[in-house]
Amino acid sequence: MMCIPPPNVTGSLHLGHALTNAIQDCLTRWHRMRGETTLWNPGCDHAGIATQVVVEKRLMRERGMSRHDLGRDQFIQEVWKWKNEKGDRIYHQLKKLGSSLDWDRACFTMDPKLSYAVQEAFIRLHEDGVIYRSKRLVNWSCTLNSAISDIEVDKKELTGRTLLPVPGYRDKVEFGVLVSFSYKIEGSDEEVIVATTRIETMLGDSAVAVHPADPRYQHLKGKMVLHPFCDRKMPIVFDEFVDVNFGTGAVKITPAHDHNDYEVGNRHNLVFINILDENGLLINVPAPFLGMKRFEARKAVLQALKDRGQFKETKDNPMVVPVCSRSKDIVEPLLKPQWYVDCADMGKQAADSVREGRLKIIPDHHHKTWFNWLDNIRDWCISRQLWWGHRIPAYFVSVNDPSVKPGEDMDGHYWVSGRTEEEARDKAAKRFNVSTDKITLRQDEDVLDTWFSSGIFPFSIFGWPNETQDLSVFYPGSLLETGHDILFFWVARMVMMGLKLTGKLPFKEVYLHAVVRDAHGRKMSKSLGNVIDPLDVITGISLEGLYAQLQDSNLDPVEVEKAKQGQKSDYPTGIPECGTDALRFALCAYTSQGRDINMDVNRILGYRHFCNKLWNAVKFAMRTLGDNFVPSEKAQLCGEESVSDRWILSRLCSAVGLCNAGFQAYDFPAITTAIYNFWLYELCDVYLESVKPVFSRAEDSGSQSQAVVCRQTLFTCLETGLRLLAPIMPFVGEELYQRLPRRRSQDDRSSIHVTPYPETEEFCWHSEDVDRQMEFAMTVVRTIRSLRADYNLTKTRADCYLQCIDSETISLVEQYSLQIQTLSLSQTIQPVPATGAVPEGCAVAIASDRCTIHLMLKGLIDLEKEVAKLTVKKGELEKQMDKLREKMDKSDYKEKVPVKVQELDAEKMRQSQTELEKVKEAIDNFKRMV
Repeated sequence: MMCIPPPNVTGSLHLGHALTNAIQDCLTRWHRMRGETTLWNPGCDHAGIATQVVVEKRLMRERGMSRHDLGRDQFIQEVWKWKNEKGDRIYHQLKKLGSSLDWDRACFTMDPKLSYAVQEAFIRLHEDGVIYRSKRLVNWSCTLNSAISDIEVDKKELTGRTLLPVPGYRDKVEFGVLVSFSYKIEGSDEEVIVATTRIETMLGDSAVAVHPADPRYQHLKGKMVLHPFCDRKMPIVFDEFVDVNFGTGAVKITPAHDHNDYEVGNRHNLVFINILDENGLLINVPAPFLGMKRFEARKAVLQALKDRGQFKETKDNPMVVPVCSRSKDIVEPLLKPQWYVDCADMGKQAADSVREGRLKIIPDHHHKTWFNWLDNIRDWCISRQLWWGHRIPAYFVSVNDPSVKPGEDMDGHYWVSGRTEEEARDKAAKRFNVSTDKITLRQDEDVLDTWFSSGIFPFSIFGWPNETQDLSVFYPGSLLETGHDILFFWVARMVMMGLKLTGKLPFKEVYLHAVVRDAHGRKMSKSLGNVIDPLDVITGISLEGLYAQLQDSNLDPVEVEKAKQGQKSDYPTGIPECGTDALRFALCAYTSQGRDINMDVNRILGYRHFCNKLWNAVKFAMRTLGDNFVPSEKAQLCGEESVSDRWILSRLCSAVGLCNAGFQAYDFPAITTAIYNFWLYELCDVYLESVKPVFSRAEDSGSQSQAVVCRQTLFTCLETGLRLLAPIMPFVGEELYQRLPRRRSQDDRSSIHVTPYPETEEFCWHSEDVDRQMEFAMTVVRTIRSLRADYNLTKTRADCYLQCIDSETISLVEQYSLQIQTLSLSQTIQPVPATGAVPEGCAVAIASDRCTIHLMLKGLIDLEKEVAKLTVKKGELEKQMDKLREKMDKSDYKEKVPVKVQELDAEKMRQSQTELEKVKEAIDNFKRMV
């Protein structure tokens, strides 16, 4: 049992999703073909922020309206309307990818069943004290007017002064600079110099911090500094978090607008001064700055400090700027009352489940990341200031009774949760010991973080909290397969929520695949133009078609042009049609554990050619089998198989073992390599070629029985080989399988995907002796082919003499002579004892320590022409060597030339010498023939 990592409803899949679904589908098909009860559950995520942004942009573009113009209820109706129009695109893509999900069970995280589970989860956790209310710093997007999660914050690294575009500002804003200024010490001419990258936040400063061991500031204990723009006096506090080597060793503290300063503020009981409203306008500041936009205030504060003579310097400063991935706004730390999940105990349980071996994470090098995050886990902010999503089922209580003191928003005692307003009212009345008519409730306007509903997805889809039959049968699941980039954001939270709410792990194993990057190793990004729709790889698309997709996107015009340049560079003629099977095979072949995937479309195209090879191989084989062929009732040896038959069946058995072992170990490249090698290099290149003479001589009575055996062997290879590749290549596997005749025992099998997957017990024909013998024969074949190519005999068959070291090798050559002759395109194959005479006029090559090849050239090539050609080559080599020798013989060579270059020169000389000796030997050989 697996549940799909629910993709966002906001649009289309990319190659990362395609990888996830290719892996999950081939695992599902493999288990299904093994006769196991198999469920792969589809679903889609409502994607709170992403969906709201898309619909808001559409509203503004088409109707010139904001969501506030519509109102909450009407806006939510607009989102549902958009979801019903566009939301099926993802399912369409998944079906095109061949995903064999249980489509009757498709669910959406805003469906009533799942919404009820989300509500129940919140209420239970709130009643247990795991969810609580607190006023803390959150990641705030002024453009979205919402808190956002860590995963929605991009960390943009700057090396120094950089101008960045910010939504709502006409001019770009300066970042990557460190501004130094001074605070005056109260009652003294002294001053303390501090530095900041966000000079506007000094309006919210409430202290200066220094290290307790810093000797420069020991005399300032108990002193205050004066704020230059108001009558605020701020203490100098001593805290070990200060780095004495950074700047002056003194740090300004803004507890309400910086995560580190927030901790300092709590430790020293400082004043928290919030200077920003939700739109990024300044509040609670002196009059000249009141109402200013935050980055306009940056310039104004800097100028005011210069006017007062307290500005010191500005210098470049490498830094990381937090950028909202949705709106591209600069994220601000902002103090807001929000709902939090206490993760301490749940995080420990999740970590222990892996430590104790109850949950297995593959590959295990992710353990370090898992433990590091869970052992140092922070409480999880689950409030989002959005309209689209699961509205928080919590109510602020006002009591119309003089005996009850009015509460504050951040005081959890004045909040109750309830499945209905009536239930919440009853809870509030009991808590404050008053009648229900004295209770006034206000439901929280916020919605829950999307990851909250995703965290209970593995059991909410089966009807939890109700004890349904589905829940008892399919929960816990077997496996979670996803990308390692959402290990904390989703996987860890599912484990925590599953253990807390159901008492069970949601799955037994987690397989984490790599992240898909482009051919240059860059992260997929719409602005780079390298995000690829899997359907475009499947069906192909022109460069103009890629451009048209950019025009329909939400990218800014500048980003569109940048993306177009990227697309033109990577896909100058567009993306060629590759087909679903080639895409799936490529994705699985790339999935080497422990590294990211640099996806090159040209490699996918290579697997399309492999699909063509499969098609042609089956087409040829069907012609060879003939219309009247009847396969045996089951695959088995009859005892009359030739060495070629026994060898290909041994290789088939090996491929079956490798594929099953690969599926069990989630080693997908091992599976694709086994399938590719069997079909291409063993069945097509060797077996089909080696048995052609058998079928061409089938009229002979002696060859007829051999051809019958050969046909049964060929059918077994085709039928079993197609079943091997069916989980990864479902379409071409099905199409070709339907063209094969059926064994009588499989007459009722309508689809390849409900036939049994090949097991090693079914094919116990692996023979190391046969494999070893055939490998020797193929070494001989490759050596002969190489010799023929050297002398341009690609269209001419030559006699070949194999000088063998002993009688055993001679016997082996005789046994495989037909295969060697056929595959090497030789006229004849004649084994010769080591001491036996070989006719003159042969080219010589060593195949192995057991056999030397003598290829007859006399009468097949123009010997004098070959001698002339080789003489020219000899002269060129000698000239190169003389030049290199002259360079190396110079008196200052060893002193002036780097050691690495000397080593390269020496290696070049050795290689040239070896090649020269070979050319001389060839010339002497040809002269003897002449």
